[in-house]
Amino acid sequence: MKKNVVISLMGVQRYDETPPDVIELVTQGQLHEEEDGALVLTYEESELTGLEGTRTTLRIEGERVVMLREGELYTQMIFEEGQRHLSLYETPYGTMSIGVRTWSLFIEMDSSGGELEMDYAVEVEYSTAGRNTFRIQVREVSSRKGSEEDVEFDSEGQGAGGKADPAGL
Repeated sequence: MKKNVVISLMGVQRYDETPPDVIELVTQGQLHEEEDGALVLTYEESELTGLEGTRTTLRIEGERVVMLREGELYTQMIFEEGQRHLSLYETPYGTMSIGVRTWSLFIEMDSSGGELEMDYAVEVEYSTAGRNTFRIQVREVSSRKGSEEDVEFDSEGQGAGGKADPAGL
């Protein structure tokens, strides 16, 4: 059964010689467990992330995470600690081959929520384009009206968040 959840995202993107870019976002999404035991977390990107019109799906398969983005852009990235995976990154401006090298992966999540943290480098044409840390906290939406834990969302499903980087995460 799909559960409505509140998702708190924090991403840090680091590039050579420049200060890190930080995004923080609170949004709503859905979480469910599939028959094979994989957890699937889905949410809609927004104008704040620069990926409006894109749906992000994270499939947590044991010690591996597969990120699928569909909409304005399309990509599938695989995160597995100590591994490098190749992927195609399709945008309205063209398609490029990227590598994702996962330095560390922390998963503490079940069908009720939890935490996920990924530290990884993105490579374009075998050159490191940046190093990223992506932290997600997920919790079920409270069924109690007016609960202190409830978060107010706007019409696009976005809650109170911090600054967003147009490159998205």
